Amino acid sequence: MGKGGGCFPSKRRQRGPGIASDKATTVESNAHVPAQEKTEGSAEIVEPAVPPLAVERKLKIFIVFYSMYGHVEALAKQIKKGVDGTEGVEGVLYRVAETLPSDVLEKMLAPPKDPAIPVIAASELADADGILFGFPTRYGCMAAQIKAFFDSTGQLWREQKLAGKPAGLFVSTGTQGGGQETTAWTAITQLAHHGMLFVPVGYTFGADMFKMDELRGGSPYGAGTFAGDGTRQPTEVELALAEYQGKYMASIVKRLNYT
Repeated sequence: MGKGGGCFPSKRRQRGPGIASDKATTVESNAHVPAQEKTEGSAEIVEPAVPPLAVERKLKIFIVFYSMYGHVEALAKQIKKGVDGTEGVEGVLYRVAETLPSDVLEKMLAPPKDPAIPVIAASELADADGILFGFPTRYGCMAAQIKAFFDSTGQLWREQKLAGKPAGLFVSTGTQGGGQETTAWTAITQLAHHGMLFVPVGYTFGADMFKMDELRGGSPYGAGTFAGDGTRQPTEVELALAEYQGKYMASIVKRLNYT
């Protein structure tokens, strides 16, 4: 017959037994269909359109410190505040084991340790995405307690479990010339032997790094405070640098993990 005058077969032709109609096999695109669900009479199994969402893990920065009189601990808690203020990153406080007997600490008038902060085992360092180590100085070097902790990481060194992990440092000294920089310098050897990536703050903190109108701890190597005779506590500027170091370290850890 001529154009337009032909007779076309109907799309609704009768199907054999057990075969559903077109409408029966049409699934609305936005409808939720459980995986592997099969409707009675359907010719095919309908799979879910979207795979289950993966649970995103928070990156963890361990803040591992030794503090005899609380000055380093104050910096550590402020650093944690900076880390926690960064989306997707969490700061975890740990202290290293004390090596001095309790009677000696009493004679030194050292305050009791915060029981809410657990003592870390060396093997736990492998679980961190980044680590910030804090300690007071002893003649321009780290305190014996934190050195004893590093000395216990031999198995991690043997298995190279810390190689490639970013790490930073923060310190406390009694005086201006007492080791704000040398304490960090001499600690870098521990990081180097483990193959860790040293992350200094440099001068990224900005104008406060150049202030000369007040006594201020801290350096391009990391946050710092002056303890003096023990009665001096970290100042607002010193705490601000500590919080900034936490934020800065968190940004570096994120960049290394997501690029």
